[in-house]
Amino acid sequence: MNSEAVHREPVWRDRSNFVIATRIEPGQSGVSTEQLWARCIDDLHYELCCIPFFAYDLALGDVVEVDASYMVRRVTKGSGRSVFRVYFGRSEHPTAEIVEHLTGLGGLVEWSSENLLAVDAPDQATAQPIADYLQEQEDLGRLMYETGKTT
Repeated sequence: MNSEAVHREPVWRDRSNFVIATRIEPGQSGVSTEQLWARCIDDLHYELCCIPFFAYDLALGDVVEVDASYMVRRVTKGSGRSVFRVYFGRSEHPTAEIVEHLTGLGGLVEWSSENLLAVDAPDQATAQPIADYLQEQEDLGRLMYETGKTT
């Protein structure tokens, strides 16, 4: 399968001027690449202007190096931001209420589909309350979530 995840409403659309991509490890997502809106810094370096839906160890504001095909090679300068993925599945709890609470805590959000939300926290002081809230909501059976970091 050669499916690409697309960002329809990147949170920093106004900063972006280019689209790059990254490979996604095989898994349940059915996605093999994710396109990433970015701001060109030079021929090899781009600042990410969207919140990754599927890619791990990338975050909004990271500066990445790309290859000749504009595929991400590596992060050259981390932004210090955190990423959370929220899956609502068949939850009957209003998603708007959860999104409102997340943005009230200082998070930025970007929808992949009606059931999948990417959440950005600008720093650890914001990330911890977001993680605590998401854990509380998961414990109530309203969603499932994960972080975007593998380490």
